[in-house]
Amino acid sequence: MRFPGRKPRLQLPRQFYGVWAAVTVSSLGDGMRQVALPLLTADLTDDARQVALVAFAGQLPWLLVSLLSGVLADRLERRRVLWLVDMARAVTMAGVALLTVFDALSIPLLAGVAFLLGCGHTLYSGSWAGLVPSLVAPESLTKANARLQASWLIAGSLLGAPVGAVLYEITPALPLGIDTLSFMASAGFILLMTGGPPARPGDAPSERRSLREDALNGLGWLWRHALLRRVCAMSALVNLVVAGLMSVLVLYARQTLELGSSGYALLVSVFAVGGIAGVPLASYLGIRLGPVRVLWLGSLIMGGICAGLGLAGSATAAVLFVACYGAVSLVWNVTAATLRQSQVPESLLGRVSMTFQMVNVGSGALGVLLTGLVYYGIGPRASFLAGAILLCLAGAFLIGSRVEVAVDEPAGAPAR
Repeated sequence: MRFPGRKPRLQLPRQFYGVWAAVTVSSLGDGMRQVALPLLTADLTDDARQVALVAFAGQLPWLLVSLLSGVLADRLERRRVLWLVDMARAVTMAGVALLTVFDALSIPLLAGVAFLLGCGHTLYSGSWAGLVPSLVAPESLTKANARLQASWLIAGSLLGAPVGAVLYEITPALPLGIDTLSFMASAGFILLMTGGPPARPGDAPSERRSLREDALNGLGWLWRHALLRRVCAMSALVNLVVAGLMSVLVLYARQTLELGSSGYALLVSVFAVGGIAGVPLASYLGIRLGPVRVLWLGSLIMGGICAGLGLAGSATAAVLFVACYGAVSLVWNVTAATLRQSQVPESLLGRVSMTFQMVNVGSGALGVLLTGLVYYGIGPRASFLAGAILLCLAGAFLIGSRVEVAVDEPAGAPAR
């Protein structure tokens, strides 16, 4: 029965739920690994430079193989790439778990593992960028992205992180082993998907150019798009700060806030709780304020929260700031992803998205190195205050651009 005046609910296709299941189970393992690896690093050294080095190694692949990943994503069947990469990462994590059992880890080895996992994540993200928009109607993208972000937070940060910390106290190899199983399960869900996007979403074989030409095509498209070019620059500043501060958060929690391993996991979990609170805000604020205003306001608010976290004198205050940051961060990420998906043609999504990510994560790698140096040379609070200044500058940059966009317009020619 239909009621007059009531809008029909936006339905998500059946294939989307296979993607959702893969994200959920993989995020559970990711949450455990993201707690376990920093703790393993911190157990080997208390030097912030070496901790930052391991984090930097995980970011480096985005500088080296991002453009290639985008080209491959637009040429190959995306689901096949996703499950192959998941299986390769499962093998890698199984090896790390085995080395942990035999107490054979070292900082160079952890940096190498971080690099391999980063390569896998880069290849995975290239195919992932075009998969969801090819399955979901444009009007449902915000809903789909919000669900994926919420699952990532709940399974990864709210469940995976604290459980990973508990399992780490039992034996460090246990959360790594479960992460291995999560990669295998994620690959299974992707492999079982039927229907959905065409096998080759990009150009026909006869029309294809060289890898270099295809990569430059995506780079040029992004550069010519006035709004996305500015959003990309803004995201680069945001990611420089966030990646840098996350790389030393385990030290900040232990040394400044005087929290142990479980306290560090608590901060990660609280971030997820805040993110869950931000899920219903993403669609509401996008409609009420528009995506551009949401992005620059979110950046300014994140800057204020970052300053508060750096000045926090107690663990309670830090928990509150982290929760608020989680809510704002989810709204920001969903808005940015939906905006990009709505503007880029599907045949270019892999290349343009990976060009976007290369710039963002490249700035994150730089942020990891700079934060490690600031933390080591000046102090932990100085790194948070410097990050707050950069986040506010990022918001001011987009305000000054005065670029708006109608997100309901079909993707096509770059905005002028």
